[in-house]
Amino acid sequence: MSTALLLAEPEPDTRGFLERHLKSDGFQVVDGEARPDLVLLGNSAGLDECRARHGDVPVIVLGEPESDAVDRVRALERGCDDFLVRPFAYEELLARIRAVLRRTSPAAHEVRRAGPITADLATRGVKVARVPVALAGKEYELLLKLMTDPTRVFTKEQLLREVWGFRSLGRTRTLDSHASRLRRKLATAGAGSVVLNVWGVGYRLL
Repeated sequence: MSTALLLAEPEPDTRGFLERHLKSDGFQVVDGEARPDLVLLGNSAGLDECRARHGDVPVIVLGEPESDAVDRVRALERGCDDFLVRPFAYEELLARIRAVLRRTSPAAHEVRRAGPITADLATRGVKVARVPVALAGKEYELLLKLMTDPTRVFTKEQLLREVWGFRSLGRTRTLDSHASRLRRKLATAGAGSVVLNVWGVGYRLL
């Protein structure tokens, strides 16, 4: 079954170009009524609406030419999975689509467990005991990373690099804000004290 992409691109020429080539590369381009496997979003202004409508489906934002590092960081903080500035080469977009799909689509059905928390990698469903927890895309990816070794302290640099793909870290509250929201959602579902901040180092799950 081909991968379903929602192409939310307002510019007709760009949309036509991308739709033609994506179909040639084996993707199914769907409309907004179907649930896609990935969304290509024409600008970051529609990110919140996209999340509200499609949940934790992976999103790549196609940013405007004047987009700078601040725009990219803000979009990532709001939950997009990648950000590509126009003009871009189609080959690079295709590589990024495949990379995001590899990160977010497990090859086999797997359920990861840590304490009372379970994460179903096939459905991207998270539960605390039997209570479902709705997570945004990067909150989910951060949780999965912490679940790989629940008592290990992951450094902030490592998490920003491996979850967000940051090459140059600089000063950003991206990780802290996502960790705070993740902690609050899990605690509300009954997980207790989790996503622990080890001051000056990073985070551990348990």
